[in-house]
Amino acid sequence: MRPERAQLVFDFAEGDRTQVDLLGGKGANLAEMTKLGLPVPPGFTVTTEACRYYLERGEEPQSLRVQITMALRRLENDLGRRLGDVVDPLLVSVRSGAKHSMPGMMETVLNVGLNDYSVKGLAEAAKDERFAWDSYRRLIQMFGRTVLDIPAERFEHELDATKARAGVATDVEIPVSALIELVEEFKHIVQDATGREFPQDPREQLDLAMRAVFNSWNTDRARLYRRRERIQHDLGTAVNICAMVFGNLGETSGTGVCFTRDPASGQPGVYGDYLSNAQGEDVVAGIRNTLTLEDFAALDPSSHAELTRIMRRLETHYRDLCDIEFTVERGKLWMLQTRVGKRTAAAAFRIATQLVDERLITSDEALARVTGHQLAQLMFPQFDVDAERVLLTRGMAASPGAAVGKVVFDSATAVAWAARGEPVVLVRRETNPDDLEGMIAATGVLTSRGGKTSHAAVVARGMGRTCVCGAEEIEVDAAGRTLSVNGTRVAEGEVLSIDGSTGEVFAGELPVVASPVVIYLEQGLDAALAVADEQTGELVRSVDRLLRHADQARVLRVRANADTAEDATRARDMGAEGIGLCRTEHMFLGERRVLIERLILADGPGARDAALAELLPLQRADFVALLEAMDGLPTTIRLLDPPLHEFLPDRTELAVRVAVAQATGRGDEPDVAADVTLLSAVDRLHESNPMLGLRGVRLGLSVPGLFAMQVRAIAEAAAERAAAGGRPLVEIMVPLVGSVMELHLIRDEMDGVLAQVAAAAGGAPHIPIGTMIELPRAALTARRIAEAAEFFSFGTNDLTQTTWGFSRDDVEASIFATYLDKGVFTVSPFESLDRDGVGALIRMAVQAGREVRPDIKLGICGEHGGDPESVHFFHDAGLDYVSCSAFRVPVARLEAGRAALASDTAGGRL
Repeated sequence: MRPERAQLVFDFAEGDRTQVDLLGGKGANLAEMTKLGLPVPPGFTVTTEACRYYLERGEEPQSLRVQITMALRRLENDLGRRLGDVVDPLLVSVRSGAKHSMPGMMETVLNVGLNDYSVKGLAEAAKDERFAWDSYRRLIQMFGRTVLDIPAERFEHELDATKARAGVATDVEIPVSALIELVEEFKHIVQDATGREFPQDPREQLDLAMRAVFNSWNTDRARLYRRRERIQHDLGTAVNICAMVFGNLGETSGTGVCFTRDPASGQPGVYGDYLSNAQGEDVVAGIRNTLTLEDFAALDPSSHAELTRIMRRLETHYRDLCDIEFTVERGKLWMLQTRVGKRTAAAAFRIATQLVDERLITSDEALARVTGHQLAQLMFPQFDVDAERVLLTRGMAASPGAAVGKVVFDSATAVAWAARGEPVVLVRRETNPDDLEGMIAATGVLTSRGGKTSHAAVVARGMGRTCVCGAEEIEVDAAGRTLSVNGTRVAEGEVLSIDGSTGEVFAGELPVVASPVVIYLEQGLDAALAVADEQTGELVRSVDRLLRHADQARVLRVRANADTAEDATRARDMGAEGIGLCRTEHMFLGERRVLIERLILADGPGARDAALAELLPLQRADFVALLEAMDGLPTTIRLLDPPLHEFLPDRTELAVRVAVAQATGRGDEPDVAADVTLLSAVDRLHESNPMLGLRGVRLGLSVPGLFAMQVRAIAEAAAERAAAGGRPLVEIMVPLVGSVMELHLIRDEMDGVLAQVAAAAGGAPHIPIGTMIELPRAALTARRIAEAAEFFSFGTNDLTQTTWGFSRDDVEASIFATYLDKGVFTVSPFESLDRDGVGALIRMAVQAGREVRPDIKLGICGEHGGDPESVHFFHDAGLDYVSCSAFRVPVARLEAGRAALASDTAGGRL
């Protein structure tokens, strides 16, 4: 159906939470609460489809204006009031509501419908003149900032000046006469900034506010947030138009945000912030420090009791932590929003297992509610509790973690300093949505105002950033670039340490130690519990339960990329079920580098064979240790892959050294002659694009004996381990194959060496030979390559480079920021697999390989193997295993279990 003819406006009573794509998260949940019979102010939702139409064409569908009029008339008739009437006027809020929660990223306008006439009608109806003029100044301030793009500082400066003239400290103390004058000043600001008066027509206010919400979908901060959270840019936002209820009607009114469980720790029990005589934006903006729900219970026991009952009902209905916004208007409770709440990583694991124990969800559902990204956050270090420390103050523990960095006082500085490699802590009185870039760049966020439901706390929790908020003792002088706390002055550039788990703020740099979750992963549950307090112990048990459930559910095996016995042991402790990639080039660094130089500089077969003979026992010892560490588990060893010139001195430095020596008459000295010979070899091996040059299988075919030496070392190591009673399960991988003929040629040599070693040892374990699929041609000709390969391992780093034509070392710094900003992709293809391009090649190679060799083993050994989103693709594509760095093995295990459950729901693998 054409958008012009579609239903673009839905009353709250028409929808439900399943319509999140059309009504957005906020609209769908308002409809759901209405359906449940909860006290929701009436209203209607303009759909995401209308937003997309507007953003594509720059105008609304013709039918939208009519549909809004009809919905508005129904609302007016139901309430017996008209929008902006001069007697008891109806006022509405205009709020964004995308499918995915984007806290603070898009716009809201409250009190729409007020003008120079209706403000008097509102004062008369409410019997409160101060309330009416306070609401009017809020409308002009919010409308001016969000709809008319007037800098917020102009309004804030005038508001501060008004408070100073009145001799009051807070907004709620401004007398009515001063508010009336402030409204006039705000109107002058609008006239001066835009050249026109503040709109007096209520419907014009409504239409302009709706367009502002639509436009806020594409603000820089909204796009940045979506890129970080991997939210599609083409979804658009719904707009929710709701009858206003007022929390700023005196001390019997107020507004709050609450959670059915603590979103920071996961602890059960109602939890939240409340402000009396305030509107909703006051709570999340953090401009006044809030009261607790216990304080709210003392102020208004009846409303608190009703809220508690509703919170329990919503948590039971959604079977999850709920984030709720509410307003009390002169003792009457109204529900303004609910959604499944954002939470910290620790809270996610605790809440998931708590709900299982409470019989609200199954273990499968619990596993689906935690992510590999959250598990990775729990593996970050924590402050050493035994270290000496200087406590400056305490705030609210808003988002856990240990953050150490140089103090900065604005977002731009945070971004600039972080870009040059300096860890920073962003310090603000309170954050606002424009601080998002700085919050992303910082290691931690510290505010002097705001509660645990303020903008800083909510956004920090969502992105896993350490945050302490509401540290009231801190005085922030952003202009002077300093903060003061209890007589201590901290200037920009000095170091602070903040603990988001306790709310503590320390001077200087505190040392960090391994988290209990890492201790659990490396040493076991008992070891972790021995050093954990009660709360941390609960977390470790939750991680253990869900990770074990993931291991039971998953189909994908998880291996590690490890190059030494030490790496392999750590990986095995982390739960790795083998090694998917051992990069043998890492065994030639350090003191062995000279042996590679000797091999490269060999002037004949005799010298080359001598160099290889010297390398053989060293390689064999490496492989013996590796196979001993991974005894009984598959171990895939990749033959030498990088260009040989990487093992030689820098060409420019060497040329300068030779030139200087010759210019100073030292050209005949032995060390200079050696440098000349070395420079000749470096020049001979120099390539314009070495990543596409002499490396991988090409080395094996071009340097006689090189791969044969490595294969012999591997085979002899396996034979030695077998003779000692071990179970070596070794596999040899040939890199950078683009043609099956390359693999046939190299296999002829390899098979001969394996036969010789087996004969000499009186028998040896079977050693499968496979290849890396890291070139598009290899994927496209996988059917033929499978004839010579017993396994495929997809090298997705190089496959991404060669498919996109990207040089990873160059493009990430030069063009990726532009590509991300312009939406060419939403995440780096080196971070998360490009499913449409690289993924299509993988699927093609998987299918072709299995058609030729049904028992072919298929894996992936690029770092995509530890990326949560990519793991789901590899499961769906039908791979047997993923391989990643040891630290990411638990992440891959968890996500492989989640992928299996999602696949069961969706209908299976490839």
